[in-house]
Amino acid sequence: MQSRPSHLVGIAGTGMSALAEALLDAGEAVTGSDRFLDAETPVPSLAALRAQGVALFPQDGSGVSPATARVVASVAVEDDNPDLVAARRLGIPVQRRADALSALLSRRRLVAVAGTSGKSTTTAILGHLLACAGLSPAVVNGAPCLNWAGPARTGAVLRGDGPLCVAEVDESSRQILAFRPDAALLLNASADHFPLDETNALFDRFLSQVRGPVVDARGEPPPEGAEEGDWSVSFPFEGERLALPLPGLHHAQDALLACRMALALGAPRASFAPALASFRGLARRMELVGARPDGVRVVDDYAHNTEKLRATIRALRERSERLCAIWRPHGYGPLRAMRADLAAMFAAELRPSDLLVLLPVFDAGGTADRSVRSEDLADDLEDLGLHAECVATPEAARLLASHWARPGDLLATLGARDPGLPLLARSLCSA
Repeated sequence: MQSRPSHLVGIAGTGMSALAEALLDAGEAVTGSDRFLDAETPVPSLAALRAQGVALFPQDGSGVSPATARVVASVAVEDDNPDLVAARRLGIPVQRRADALSALLSRRRLVAVAGTSGKSTTTAILGHLLACAGLSPAVVNGAPCLNWAGPARTGAVLRGDGPLCVAEVDESSRQILAFRPDAALLLNASADHFPLDETNALFDRFLSQVRGPVVDARGEPPPEGAEEGDWSVSFPFEGERLALPLPGLHHAQDALLACRMALALGAPRASFAPALASFRGLARRMELVGARPDGVRVVDDYAHNTEKLRATIRALRERSERLCAIWRPHGYGPLRAMRADLAAMFAAELRPSDLLVLLPVFDAGGTADRSVRSEDLADDLEDLGLHAECVATPEAARLLASHWARPGDLLATLGARDPGLPLLARSLCSA
């Protein structure tokens, strides 16, 4: 007999949909709601979860009933959300996503991957390395891995029956402290959700909770001897040169650190080269979506904070005569906090021949302070000598980029949260 369901609020999100699939893999029942469902916005994760038997409801409280075991919500969900109101009325416990995930993963040996940049890619590479080594890990990631995707799977979760579970853990709401892993890989630290000193202090507390091996790579440069190809990178490791079919020196660093942790977990080094060669990458992580008939290439990437955008732009700039970067800020708070750093980064990294297109701030609803706009960032950039085009809609961005591009150029859609960005990228391929 199936268990009483957990009801997940905002189930379409990358973190919540991955939790839902991991719960399903563990034999638990799941229901969910999401604003994208209310708006009839097509989201692949919702289709995959529905195909696995998840009952989806409007976000009006109707999905929460006396039969619901618990309601799970991220810290971003506001207290007056109808599902949370219904849970309180019915006396149903409410749990944060990190606590629910931590409880689920406590059944295995947890290998946590943390850092302000590169977590999803490194988590997928590490999980792929361990799977190819025959260790059969479970993996819970923050983005779909193309090796694991399917018509009825989100791609963010890998089933595995071995003792290890690799999971991306997020510092944004300090919920990283809910995890007490058996091993941890910390990639880096930068000012993103918090000032740098607060971020480092948070990571230090997290690492103090780890019971086994730790790889702390904060401040490490890209691997010495790393070399870039057109759409690949290679690097030396333990006397061998390994290659990954992803561009950018930051991906060499991700792969190197994943190899170090895989070795510490008992994976044989001889399995690394064929495993990396077969890694297909992640959706929206430097994803080469396609090319126009004239050879203009289109890339889709999740880059949304200053350092992720810098790394992505540098990698793409090296592979194009001109780059058109279409970026959508993923929230008003993040844009307000990062505005000065973003302006300095864009002004430093984009060439005079490049084009920056700014879409409006993605509005997820709620009571956000909407007093900052993309146009404010554009004004900052003008003061620094860089012109940015502000457009009102994705269609306007498509028309602008399509008319601007010429053979040898590269078009990139950048940003988090908005499910329309991958659709925009695909539309650019046929322009």
